[in-house]
Amino acid sequence: MKQNTHPEYRSVVFLDTSSDFKFLTGSTLESEETIEWEDGNTYPLIRVEISSASHPFYTGKQKADKVGGRVDRFKKKYNLN
Repeated sequence: MKQNTHPEYRSVVFLDTSSDFKFLTGSTLESEETIEWEDGNTYPLIRVEISSASHPFYTGKQKADKVGGRVDRFKKKYNLN
C-alpha cells in the first residue's frame, strides 16, 4: 500500500447542534475545534445538524404517508368507492 495517500483515522466527537447529543466514534474528518470527553481525553469536535437523537425517523416523530396509490386517488377524485 502506498504511504501518505490515506487520511488519518482517529477518534472524534460528533455534536448534534439541535439536541446537544454527543458521541465518540472513529472518523477521518478534521476539525480545528476540540472537546474534552468523559474519559478525560481531548478529541477533535465535529458539529452536525442532525443525528439519530434528532432525526424524525429515529425519534418516532416521522409522519407516515397514508396516501394510497394511483387507483385509490382516482377513485377518491371521482367518488367511485
